[in-house]
Amino acid sequence: MATLPVLPLTDAVLLPGMVVPVTLDPTTQAAVDAARATGDKKVLAVPRIDGEYGSVGVIATIEKVGRLPDGEPAAVVRGLSRARIGSGVPGPGAALWVEATELDEPAPAGRARELAREYRALMTSVLQQRGAWQVIDAMERMTDLSELADAAGYAPWLTLAQKTELLAAADVTARLELLVGWVREHLAEQEVTEQINSDVREGLEKTQREFLLRQQLAAIRKELGEDSPDGSADYRARVEAATLPEKVREAALREVGKLERASDASPEAGWIRTWLDTVLEMPWTTRTEDNTDLAAARAVLDADHAGLADVKDRILEYLAVRNRRAERNLGVVGGRGSGAVLALAGPPGVGKTSLGESVARALGRNFVRVSLGGVRDEAEIRGHRRTYVGALPGRIVRALREAGSMNPVVLLDEVDKLAVGYSGDPAAALLEVLDPAQNHTFRDHYLEVDLDLSDVLFLATANVVETIPGPLLDRMELVTLDGYTEDEKVAIARDHLLPRQLQRAGLTAEEVTVADDALTLIAGEHTREAGVRQLERALAKILRKVAVALADDPTPVRVDADNLARYLGRPRFTPESAERTAVPGVATGLAVTGAGGDVLFIEATSMEGEPGLTLTGQLGDVMKESAQIALSYLRSNGRRLGIDPNALAGRRIHLHVPAGAVPKDGPSAGITMVTALASLVTGRPVRPEFGMTGEVTLSGRVLPIGGVKQKLLAAHRAGLTEVIIPARNEPDLDDLPAEVREALTVHTLADVADVLALALRPADADTRTDPALTAA
Repeated sequence: MATLPVLPLTDAVLLPGMVVPVTLDPTTQAAVDAARATGDKKVLAVPRIDGEYGSVGVIATIEKVGRLPDGEPAAVVRGLSRARIGSGVPGPGAALWVEATELDEPAPAGRARELAREYRALMTSVLQQRGAWQVIDAMERMTDLSELADAAGYAPWLTLAQKTELLAAADVTARLELLVGWVREHLAEQEVTEQINSDVREGLEKTQREFLLRQQLAAIRKELGEDSPDGSADYRARVEAATLPEKVREAALREVGKLERASDASPEAGWIRTWLDTVLEMPWTTRTEDNTDLAAARAVLDADHAGLADVKDRILEYLAVRNRRAERNLGVVGGRGSGAVLALAGPPGVGKTSLGESVARALGRNFVRVSLGGVRDEAEIRGHRRTYVGALPGRIVRALREAGSMNPVVLLDEVDKLAVGYSGDPAAALLEVLDPAQNHTFRDHYLEVDLDLSDVLFLATANVVETIPGPLLDRMELVTLDGYTEDEKVAIARDHLLPRQLQRAGLTAEEVTVADDALTLIAGEHTREAGVRQLERALAKILRKVAVALADDPTPVRVDADNLARYLGRPRFTPESAERTAVPGVATGLAVTGAGGDVLFIEATSMEGEPGLTLTGQLGDVMKESAQIALSYLRSNGRRLGIDPNALAGRRIHLHVPAGAVPKDGPSAGITMVTALASLVTGRPVRPEFGMTGEVTLSGRVLPIGGVKQKLLAAHRAGLTEVIIPARNEPDLDDLPAEVREALTVHTLADVADVLALALRPADADTRTDPALTAA
């Protein structure tokens, strides 16, 4: 046992036989000074890992004290033998003194020499990979097995934990067993690493070799003037052979140059090929010849659709103007501002979508439909940037590619159902597409070249004009399809719907006939709608039942007014205005919904209770305001109209609009509400043949409203014979079909007093009054 100063080795391990430099700090300097003061220059070198001292150290001697090349003080220490650390003892100087017991190392026995031979062979393999031939020679000269094992302390690939475990093992056989296992693991890791590096090098070399070979092959084919085997790789030849606008050709050739310089393994090569395919598939110079025969075009439109005179006239006007421009060489094709954008607005089932196909046939153009319902991504219109994965051109570009010409008829279906999403506003993206002054240079984000859309005939369809964004509607010419009269429905059913349904049901006109009187009843009593969609479904239902009957009896079937109930049941719609308005407080109004015009009954009653107004029927803010205005007008002008104002002031008034599950809003129910309240107070029922529409003011003025044609068609369908509309809406009567104008007596009034005088029954007529109001 010896008393020695402690030389702490921070994150380092010293084994016997090793000679290492130790950087001197205050703690190690104190240990070195104490050792030199004793004369034998011995210290106990102890590893300090993560701030903790080990239990076994090495008795070492201080060989030299000096400075490192960077000027830092250091000492060279040589390890002599292992020693176990004992208790601390007092000693001179600032060093830590401990008692150290030198460990006796047993003589090598058993497998020690066999392990030493294996260890030498393994270390030779490791050192040969590193080119350390001098170390191999030094290791071969070592005859002491303990020295051989402890020399592993120089190995950089051993961890501190492994070196600490090696220091604690006093038996040389145990140390050699540990070293053999560690060296094997190290060789295995090196082999895996070398294999990975080899694979990476081979992959890079293969890629580079393939790239050079492909470049050489392309150069050889170019010199020989040969194309690729499948005819798709030589994009330069395809671009040069294609008929493209000059700017498009320049852009395509730039992309071809990038493709030739890019590697086939590069993702950019695939993007460029897809872009070039899209450009080459576009019909840049293909245009169809327009039909210049106005009579033939009118014949096509009349054959496909009954009615719709406004739309047909507008299409013929467009064709006539184009013919004039062609005659005077004003640039029909590609001329700036020569495009037309028509917005077909109307209820479902009136033929907006099918009209687009008829227009294309009449003009002799290709037809393509673009459905916009529910689209909420701006990129659907303008296209995606090419940098995105899965990028595609917009729907306008795809429509032109599908049509195969640059002047097709493009039907933008359901433009009122565009939605704003997190990816932008598609309605805003359509502004440039539909503006005749801008769309001659439309730019798709995917193509990034100018497209001339000025010669495209755009048709947009919508059910509700109010939901179309204002700036978008401003770029379109609005043409309303308000619905069909009963005579037009019968003609459509006879000429179009019935033949189509006969074909779908597998029947012939000889097997079943549907009389006109039956068609009239179907249109009037079984399907009350603005369009003909329900009418077609009713015909399909009849023909299905006829098909079942013919399976049992092949006798031809005739469907007429007498046996119609056998196929469709009892009528669903009958005139109810007389029944509903038989009591005071009920008035018949006219409204426009998403499904077209409709009649609207407004009911009013009064009761004891807190004075005020109760409104029911899921009314919007505008209709609620109209009700308040109607009540205020009658209370302020009641005496002039012969109405007792106290009858309204002292009772609870309840105003109800049936069909409470359907939201209702709009200003056109104002005079209807005034009439219903006036009828309630006076006890004079509203004349059952009357329907009315118009906005009311506090001064009693009747202001104009919209949708007059649809409302009058609805009044005609409902069996009304007299209608009140605002005086300023009189010009709208010019659009009314002749048969409807003859069947209806339309009163154009400007004052609510005139409305009440006309709509209410005379006071001396046989009426049923409200006893409570009479008492009041």
